[in-house]
Amino acid sequence: MPIKLYISQPMRGREYDDIIRERKQLIADAAVALQTDDIRPLETLHRTGKAKPLAMLGRSVEQMAEADAVIFAAGWRDARGCRCERMIAAEYGLRILDTQPRG
Repeated sequence: MPIKLYISQPMRGREYDDIIRERKQLIADAAVALQTDDIRPLETLHRTGKAKPLAMLGRSVEQMAEADAVIFAAGWRDARGCRCERMIAAEYGLRILDTQPRG
């Protein structure tokens, strides 16, 4: 059974292609940390248009409820939504994976 992975990453002010490239690396990092290639990343990347940040966080929490593990990209501490996701993941006992900043 695949491990369902929730990806938390800062997105504000970033190019879409950079976000996608980072997501691919986060999935690879998770495979190493979890010692399996049987990972199913949850689709957490949305084009939000004019959605309010709090509404987006609510959607994210709903998706996180399906996760077995959550990986946090470098820079998560600087993003309000990621900090909230981290607190929720910890409070609800999800497995938390961190990444190291890349040069």
